[in-house]
Amino acid sequence: MQSLRQAVCVIVHDERTNKVVCVHYANDTWSAVPAWTVPGGKVEEGERLDEAAARELREETGLAVDADELRLVHTVQVKAGWDGQGPFLLSVFAATSWQGELTNAEPDKHLAVLWTDAGALPTPMFPTSHAALTAYLAGDRRGFSTHGWDSSVDPRALVGA
Repeated sequence: MQSLRQAVCVIVHDERTNKVVCVHYANDTWSAVPAWTVPGGKVEEGERLDEAAARELREETGLAVDADELRLVHTVQVKAGWDGQGPFLLSVFAATSWQGELTNAEPDKHLAVLWTDAGALPTPMFPTSHAALTAYLAGDRRGFSTHGWDSSVDPRALVGA
């Protein structure tokens, strides 16, 4: 029996300017073309979800947040990940305060890391990131979505591609 993998991401939202942090992911194992996403990654064995989210944010962007100040805003149940390794659960956190300056801390993985207008998200974007961002920005109260359960949708299809 395969255990459910855990992944996390952080929507960093500058409410004053209504901008969010987006990462231009270059690794071709997830997509045939570079695609946009929000900072995040895999949860290590024995790691708390909020601590993993804070770690991934720092590793990818140089921005530091206190794990205790992250707010869980959405969960995406993914039936089949792009990596071919089966299902995973994506816990989406939001941060409206942080320390540090935005930088591309992993240039071997990312083409760019930038602040983007929340009303004009870049494309193409990973569908899980797009679903989480649009739900969060719309004030969605359900806090849950799925990806890949509708057999008519290619689970590898990017939003805006």
